[in-house]
Amino acid sequence: MTGQAVCLTLIVPQGLRAEVLDHLAEQTDLVTGFTASDAAGHGARARLRSPSERVQGHANEIVVQIVLQEKDLERLLQRLGSAFAGTQLVYWAVPVIAFGIID
Repeated sequence: MTGQAVCLTLIVPQGLRAEVLDHLAEQTDLVTGFTASDAAGHGARARLRSPSERVQGHANEIVVQIVLQEKDLERLLQRLGSAFAGTQLVYWAVPVIAFGIID
């Protein structure tokens, strides 16, 4: 990668997993790949949507991490905002100081 890379992290409810991952896979001009992992959301802002989540005491979510160029971040966030308006997806972005493949 050239330029400043950033890592965008998305917190996605399990119920939106397939839809969000499919959407990201379609953004080939901005996203060259991503990683998704299961997660348990805790805290006052965790949205416990199902009875099982309320019993467990955590929200079943996935964490999606995408390394992309800083110049592309706003465009991707705009696309996500259009596609998932009202879903309250949580995100943050941080600079990436190194990125590569150990071969």
